[in-house]
Amino acid sequence: MTAAARICAFCVALLAAGAAAQAGPPAKDAFSHRPEVRAFIRDIAERHAFIEQELRLLFARARRMESVLKAITPPKDPRERSWHAYRERFVNQARIGEGLEFWRRHQGALARAAAAHGVPEEIIVAIIGVETLYGRNAGSFRVIDALSTLAFLYPPRAEYFRSELEQYLLFARDAGVDVFSVKGSYAGAIGIPQFMPSSYRRFAVDFDGDGAIDLRGSTVDAVGSVANFLREHGWRRGEPVQLPAHVAGEAHRPMLEAGIEPRFTLASLRAHGVETRSSLPVETVVALIDLATPGAPTEYRLGMRNFYVLTRYNRSSFYAAAVHDLALELRQRR
Repeated sequence: MTAAARICAFCVALLAAGAAAQAGPPAKDAFSHRPEVRAFIRDIAERHAFIEQELRLLFARARRMESVLKAITPPKDPRERSWHAYRERFVNQARIGEGLEFWRRHQGALARAAAAHGVPEEIIVAIIGVETLYGRNAGSFRVIDALSTLAFLYPPRAEYFRSELEQYLLFARDAGVDVFSVKGSYAGAIGIPQFMPSSYRRFAVDFDGDGAIDLRGSTVDAVGSVANFLREHGWRRGEPVQLPAHVAGEAHRPMLEAGIEPRFTLASLRAHGVETRSSLPVETVVALIDLATPGAPTEYRLGMRNFYVLTRYNRSSFYAAAVHDLALELRQRR
């Protein structure tokens, strides 16, 4: 499809959806009336050859979603975060059983993705299992509503979500899809692997060879795209994700404060009160990861480069640890 044809398809879809939408927000609440939205429209119209009038129509129809703002707001008390509760949500018998069945159904695509990108099959399965329960729960929010709400009504991360909103509009135009038809998570993530629009445009691949990239309808494309995302972010073929760790005293605090990117060699651990069992070279670089549960001892792990790569998918040590643990269960029971 030519660029002109994609623009035309985007405009037709936008106008048709706008004409059909009957339940848009009251005029006084429309995004299109906000000065910052008008500035956004002018900016992307100039840089990407959008038509301002059509974008004003779009933002007149986009809806403010209070449920999105509630979901994105972190808990006031950080003690509410529990590693035990988080892990149980994703590493349980139901998710393991469905993961094994998913692996059986898509073993060809998973093996091909693992060979091409160096990412183990169980890691790909675990990510899709954590993200959408193997494609069963890809989200019910209109992406245009979720991203508009966060881009213009959530100041802590407005810049990030405005960038993703811009990328979503470009995605919709490039794909020639109805901008109002795509549904996803409260944060605007799309499809079976829950790619944000920028990741969709940069890392999604046509892995089933049908000439189109479809993360909403093609599990094979989703499998290949997850593996490609991880490889592009630095996944190291054949290396482990993490190591066990035992911590004594308080000398480890600087390691925690250094963050989740590996910065410390295995040789330096003892000076920080950290012990581990490993046959890896002493110059191997790791990060100390704490997985806290209120009322219970904190669990510690050493995150290697591949652990850090998992946090590029979702920037949470809980997330990366849960993906690792689910993948381990799947591999052991496969």
